[in-house]
Amino acid sequence: MNQSNTRYYYPYISPLDPCPPIVRKSYSTPPHLFMGFQPPNLEQFSTAREALFSGTLWPALFDPYPPKKGREEA
Repeated sequence: MNQSNTRYYYPYISPLDPCPPIVRKSYSTPPHLFMGFQPPNLEQFSTAREALFSGTLWPALFDPYPPKKGREEA
């Protein structure tokens, strides 16, 4: 997958808000949202340890969910 899993939105900024506005906010989406279905014979992690640490059996469905700082720069 070459597309980014980070999405952005622009919240309403009230003229009466006393706090400085956050103009653009971001959130991370899981990779499975962009797969219409799970293809047959999808590659699996080679060891159970890798799968357990990744939280999924398939590398194509793994997303490290970068911290907010990393997402804002994109």
